[in-house]
Amino acid sequence: MEDNLGNSQASPVDIPASPASEAHESSKPAAFRKWGGLDFEDENNVHVVPSVSTEYRPHNISLPQSYVDDDPITANGKGKGKAKRNDIDLDRTSAPLADNVVPTSTPPGESHLVCLPTELIDSILSYLSPIDLTSVSAACRSLYIHATAEHLWQAQVQAHVPGVRVTSAYPYASFRALFQAHDPRWFLPKHKIWFSDSTLTGRLILTRYDQRRGCIEGYQLLAVSNRTTFQTWQADTHVIIHAFEPQVKLHLDKPILHLPASPSPEKSHVESISHGTSLPLRTAAAAADVVGGAEVGNSSGYAEGEASNNSSSSGSSSSTTKPQGNEGGVKTKGSRFQAEIPMHLASDTMHNNFLHAQALAPVEPALRAALHFPYGNLWPPPTIPSHHRVAGTSQHGMDPPLEGIDIPSRRQDISDQTFRIRKWLEMRIPSAATAGGQMGTPLGVAGWSPQWTSLPADMLGMNMLARLGLHVGEQVATYSTLDPKLYTPTPEKPYRGIWVGDYSGHGCEFLLINQPDDEDDDFSGPESLIQKENETDEEFARRKMDETVYRGRLEAIKLTGDANVPRGEYTFVVEDLGEQGFVTVVQEPPFTGARVVRSKGHIASTGFLNDKYIESQLLLISHDRLAQYWVGFGHISFFERVNIDKFLVPE
Repeated sequence: MEDNLGNSQASPVDIPASPASEAHESSKPAAFRKWGGLDFEDENNVHVVPSVSTEYRPHNISLPQSYVDDDPITANGKGKGKAKRNDIDLDRTSAPLADNVVPTSTPPGESHLVCLPTELIDSILSYLSPIDLTSVSAACRSLYIHATAEHLWQAQVQAHVPGVRVTSAYPYASFRALFQAHDPRWFLPKHKIWFSDSTLTGRLILTRYDQRRGCIEGYQLLAVSNRTTFQTWQADTHVIIHAFEPQVKLHLDKPILHLPASPSPEKSHVESISHGTSLPLRTAAAAADVVGGAEVGNSSGYAEGEASNNSSSSGSSSSTTKPQGNEGGVKTKGSRFQAEIPMHLASDTMHNNFLHAQALAPVEPALRAALHFPYGNLWPPPTIPSHHRVAGTSQHGMDPPLEGIDIPSRRQDISDQTFRIRKWLEMRIPSAATAGGQMGTPLGVAGWSPQWTSLPADMLGMNMLARLGLHVGEQVATYSTLDPKLYTPTPEKPYRGIWVGDYSGHGCEFLLINQPDDEDDDFSGPESLIQKENETDEEFARRKMDETVYRGRLEAIKLTGDANVPRGEYTFVVEDLGEQGFVTVVQEPPFTGARVVRSKGHIASTGFLNDKYIESQLLLISHDRLAQYWVGFGHISFFERVNIDKFLVPE
């Protein structure tokens, strides 16, 4: 090797090199053998580095045609190996270098990343998605150690579990194994709020991660009002005010979704969807622990590549094996994303399966939204802003079988904002071996048995139909989540949120109050307001609040509905909270000081027939409590904000 002065020195370790590598190294200038370029610490090299034109701008760069023609890559290998941009010679292989440049010491073939300090490597890897971390761990032994660090994978789990500090990887030995076990279903606790298209009433559930058991669970959110009293309004004695003190809770006795921790899956390779090949890991250590994949931040929520997640035990309730033929009435092609995941919810006869969903093509939602209710079974419905919409469930019990377009087969096809639950009742018949009151063989599961020859013909016929895939009372419910922006209040949009309302004989119903952004609103904030000459400080402060808060449109959309106005429909709408919608400020109790604005109430006959909007008024009592005056009906009902976050911590 050579020193800085070009003198030959003996190498401390004699490492044999191939003739090709020796020829490649000898062809490099001395500066490249240590620094890869010029020594930036040597001030003499300031004059060696070429300057750019003063007209050069880093933004909106368009390459000159001479660069494209000469570049060896953009010219499809037909270039001359030399490119010019702004009269700068870019042919570095022929550029003369200073004699005092120190050669590089980076070993050939070794990544510059591993030469960085550990703290910098960890900081860089903390910005990567789970799939990228998996890819990095498969690069070499050194990066495997960094990419499998516990703090990186604890952060990945924590990013999908809001409201709770995750401190345990139970029942696994590492957070990486925990993440793999529930991949790619971490979006369930991440989005936490889900509402379904079940019948006209729908259902609102809250999903969370329970680190005590290592499972993802979802429970229905219920509300009950124990107050049945009413009073007349002093402003109009013909108006009845119904008392409303709701108690909101989770129905913990009957889970809707339960995905327990599965046995540790076999981890032998990293599967590349984009290439359709299995890439063997470079090290035995990396082969011992490979994550099952994860969602990343692209338009669909998932990456092109993925890691495999083949289950080692098909007996687990949450194991995801490659199904064969017709599995539970849904044909699959062997992809783990197409497979249905059984959920055992403490019932021997009622079966529940979890299914991933695939978003409709971009043009499809607009076509369905133009139809009348139920909008071509579009879910979520057009009233609720959403990035992903899927084909929902028919309200007439005539659901067509799930088609290939509805079931994702690749990771990038999975919608992280929708999913499905399929449930059915499976009958059991007694057999000679199970006489004495015990339940026998489930219909549609076991094959033909000679013991059944003595059974009545109608029971044998039921079994044959079940074997063909017929289930009793089969239903498919589609769930969708909400963009957090829709229910997160801000100083300018304080009424955004999840609310519960009083619907008299229908009981309590949940709704989303949305204050959409108005692109045409030129209001630039309270800072733009100027105090008037004869205006007191108190009056000015109140005017700033009124002009900031009381402006724009307010929409109340049912997340759960009833037989008259179903889920997904408007229950009332305020066109303008500002001056155009202002009615008065109430002076009489119990609404003293409340601002009243004009609204439109949505009503319909049973079955959502003959729906229409009627005159009503909205009383803005506070940012957490509203009252709706149904003028034509002569009564006032209340609405109260629901604190969703208090249900995220398992009790």
